[in-house]
Parts: sequence; C-alpha cells; structure tokens
Amino acid sequence: MRVGVLTGGGDCPGLNAVIRAVVRKGVKTHGFEFVGYRDGWKGPLEGYTMELGVPQVRGILPRGGTILGSSRTNPFKIEGGVEQIKDNLAKDGVDALVAIGGEDTLGVATKLADLGVNVVGVPKTIDNDLSGTDFTFGFDTAVNIATEAIDRLHTTAESHHRVLVVEVMGRHAGWIALHSGIAGGANIVLIPEQPFDIEEVCRLVESRFESRFSPILVVSEGAIPKEGGDMTLISGEKDAFGHVRLGGIGDRIAAEIENRTGKEARAVVLGHVQRGGTPTAFDRWLATRFGLQAVDAVADREFGTMMALRGTDIIRVPLIEGTGELKLVSPEEYAEAEVFFG
Repeated sequence: MRVGVLTGGGDCPGLNAVIRAVVRKGVKTHGFEFVGYRDGWKGPLEGYTMELGVPQVRGILPRGGTILGSSRTNPFKIEGGVEQIKDNLAKDGVDALVAIGGEDTLGVATKLADLGVNVVGVPKTIDNDLSGTDFTFGFDTAVNIATEAIDRLHTTAESHHRVLVVEVMGRHAGWIALHSGIAGGANIVLIPEQPFDIEEVCRLVESRFESRFSPILVVSEGAIPKEGGDMTLISGEKDAFGHVRLGGIGDRIAAEIENRTGKEARAVVLGHVQRGGTPTAFDRWLATRFGLQAVDAVADREFGTMMALRGTDIIRVPLIEGTGELKLVSPEEYAEAEVFFG
C-alpha cells in the first residue's frame, strides 16, 4: 500500500514525531511505501510532494515544526479542489492518506472521507480544543513555555512594582491560559469562555498590591469583556477557513489597568514562541503513540477515523467526533482556579 502523509494548519511541536512513527512502523511492520505532501492540503491539491521514507525521518524526533511544511489551504474554497485532490492521489498511486492537523485540517479530512477518500486523522493543536480526545500533542509544550515565561516575569514585576499581563494563544478556548496560569502562580486568568469584568480585574490587581506582591495576569488572545465592547484588536484579514487574526488584548488590558489604578502595567505577548522549538517528552510520547496507531488504522482499513487519547489509551473515533464541536473550559474547571485570584 502507498500512503500519503500531510500536516496542515498552524505548526506545533510534535508533528515530526508523528511523521516519524507513521513512516517507521508503516515501512517495518506493514511494508508500506510513503509519499510526503508538502504544505498541508496544498500538497495533494497541487501535486506538491517529497520523498518520505526511513532515511527522511531519521533525527527529526526532537525537532519542532514539520519537515513536510504546512499551510491553511482549504480545498473546499477552491473551485474543483476536491476533484484535483482525488486526481492527484490517483496519479501518485496513493491508496490512503494520513492527515495530521487541528479543527480545520481534520474538518477537510472529514468531508473528504464522506466523499470516499481513504483518510485517517491525527489530532494536533496547541490549544487543546479538539473534542474526542483528552489531550492533543503540542499543548503540553505550549503550556510549559508559557509557564516558564510566567516564572521569569514574577521577579521582574516585583522588582519594579508593576503589573505584567501575559497574552497567550487561545482563540476560542482558554486551556493554555488556565493551565499555565495555575502552574505559574498567576493572580488572574482571563479566558474566552468566561467574559471578564475589567473593574473586577482592577480590584484584584489592587488587592494583590496590598499584599506587597506584584500581580501577574494571564489572558487568552480571544478573551472578551462582559460589556463595553471588544477589547481585542482584529486585523480584518481572514484565512481560508474564515478565521480573523486576533491580537492586542494584552495591551488593551494593561492600558485599562494603568488608567484605572494608576499602577504601571506592561503587556508581554508570547505569540508564536508557544508553537516553536523542541517538544516536551510528553508531546513526543503522545505524538509517537498517535502515529503508531494511525498507521495501524490504515493497515486495518479503518478510514474516516481519528486517533484519540482517552485516559492512557489511544483509541480510534469517527473523525466527526474531533471536529463536530470545540472542547472548551467548563465553568466548573474555571472555578477551581478562582481561589488563587487576587
């Protein structure tokens, strides 16, 4: 069997570990041949390929990013895109496709599976917002990077008696902010699922100063106020999946705090630092297990499925379970963190 592999959407640590596991087990155990599709769905759409075998995956386990490249190409937004993909898969002699990606990449995979393409999905996103799986790889690395940044910011904040607002990724889900905020000892965590009251935020800031410590706030890029308009700056640009580029909530909150409390406040935007670099041991382990199970699913011809972590087990679930709805932070989970606020 000849199998195609692609990585789509935003890059994240652990992608190369999946590719490595898929190829090594596919070749050694199942006797498969592989073709790498470059730059997400753009690869099979335009016939953009690279050689992919055991020699190509040696040494890539600790590397961030993806050797296959990525993009936010949406073939369903291109006239004749689906037919082009089917034609190119046939031309390349590809019998099945392993798609590694998040909500958008696996959303395309779901639609293609419904149209008869033999596809298996592997869930990745640093946001950890895919339903159907307890964790996605990339999330643990992002949380560790954010936590280390918060640890470092505590000392500089206290040295200058200023407020520091740390903006992390999280368009719709606040998992990175919540986990890194708790792990890093932040005093306030603001997430998209729980609209915030800026007056309450300022009250907590002043309460923190009364204890002779400087406040650290962690805010998701998609966090919104309860009232008074949107504090997030939006560029107006949209990608092929209709997502606008978010940013600026950290700066807006810092300015509001300074204006309302008179305390000096600065914003630190971690941005793509959270996506890059060496994956943690957990993400390497999870990504490897996902890859091993994905190639077995191809061998078993269980197409239209996605690999998922449930407890400590890797199971196969229908692709729609991973893309049907986002996994968000519940009010109960957020309430557990509120005891540390202020």
